[in-house]
Amino acid sequence: MHAYSKLSFVTFLFLTALLVPAFASATTRSLEYGMSGADVAVLQNTLVDKGYLSATPNGYFGPATLAAVKKFQCAQNIVCSGTAYGVVGPKTQAALGAGDTSASTGGDLTGKSLTGPYTGKLEFSGWIPDWRLASATLDVTPHLSQLGSVMPFGFKMNDDGTINNASELSQDQWPAFIAAAKATKTRVVPTIEWGDGTAIQNVLSNSTTRIALEDSIANLVKTNNFDGIDIDFEAKQEQTRDYFSTFLKGLYQRMGNKWVYCTIEARQPLIDRYAPGATPPPDATNYANDYTQMNKYCDRVEIMAYDQGTIDVRLNAARSAPYAPVADPGWVSDLITLAAQNIAKNKIIIGVATYGYEYQVTPQNGQYQYQRLWAFNPKYATTIAAQLGITPTRTSANEMGFIYNPANVPATAPTGNDTTQTQQTVQPATTVTQNAGSQVDTTQPFNFMTWSDATAIADKVSLARQLGVRGVAVFSIGGAEDQGMWGVLK
Repeated sequence: MHAYSKLSFVTFLFLTALLVPAFASATTRSLEYGMSGADVAVLQNTLVDKGYLSATPNGYFGPATLAAVKKFQCAQNIVCSGTAYGVVGPKTQAALGAGDTSASTGGDLTGKSLTGPYTGKLEFSGWIPDWRLASATLDVTPHLSQLGSVMPFGFKMNDDGTINNASELSQDQWPAFIAAAKATKTRVVPTIEWGDGTAIQNVLSNSTTRIALEDSIANLVKTNNFDGIDIDFEAKQEQTRDYFSTFLKGLYQRMGNKWVYCTIEARQPLIDRYAPGATPPPDATNYANDYTQMNKYCDRVEIMAYDQGTIDVRLNAARSAPYAPVADPGWVSDLITLAAQNIAKNKIIIGVATYGYEYQVTPQNGQYQYQRLWAFNPKYATTIAAQLGITPTRTSANEMGFIYNPANVPATAPTGNDTTQTQQTVQPATTVTQNAGSQVDTTQPFNFMTWSDATAIADKVSLARQLGVRGVAVFSIGGAEDQGMWGVLK
């Protein structure tokens, strides 16, 4: 993922405080529990001024903000029950003084979208792992009618810019699965993976090799009668941005009526990337992906909104330990709100994980060191919990999780069906962060497991509807995920 940096939180609070009187022009989105951003901070400041909120504004719509909003709504006879209770929509905004809750913080999260919300039926899709081919095809086939597209991990790139047919989509279980997908009118859009930033730069910066790659991919799709291709080029360098945009343009022109999907790493807003008092470096917004160009040349932009860990400094400080989620809904909301400033909402797909991580957590004088041990499929965690007589509970990110003393059951890496690969490069394995107190005994180290179950996936589906984007894509659907997931992908 991109190197992350962070805007001064002190500056953030100061600017949003100054902007409270400007809560008087048209807002761009309704606000509700779990969201975060400059607009939430302005809302909080307004509630403080009106005497409904005593907590310090932090830009996150948490329990205190929710309680304040509900109290205000009841007091003003706006709403006092039902689904709108606690949601800051047009009526509540008007009563608060109406507001441009999207005013700039000095960072890059404005809350203003390139387009209005997508209003059609939510689109569901998923990546199918080649490392679980047999179980994946068996697992997904009965549910194909729920999916708008499937992205088999079919191809990898060689360093010289040629395509390696890693999964042999013409062999084994793939032909029957592809035929079943086409019978249900589910698009088959194989993924091409590439994670070597130096090789990507070398190939795409050379017009001869870039054009040859554009031709090869277009020919591959048309020869095999695929519905499109999913470009998953990760770990790109900032200097590759324009070359990658040129590549996407050339590929898009060659694909005709075939689909171009673009899978990209998560990009955090500045307000989430820097510790209080820090100043963003000059290159803080020098990204490897040009969202404006992707909006032109990608039919779908799939944002890998997972592998959060301890990367969001602002949420770390607002949550109690242990906190190293796969994907907090508040974090995901910020990623998508930022992307929607340059990418049409009817193209944005929220990537949703089905796996989890185990961490060794060591208290350090009020801070916590999180050492990421490994990724796992849910059964790995539930088996250990059962051995220890522990009932997993919901974490502060509304994922499933629990802690245990590794002295009782030594931590052992998952094997076989309990293992999973992850789709992107994650942050360093060991990080130290500040949390807002602790929910557990911190007198000794402990192990912490957190994973995305059906309820956490349902949160992201609900968030996709709230934010008005095209849909969600699940990583991955290989038979090892919480099978309750299929009940929420609808």
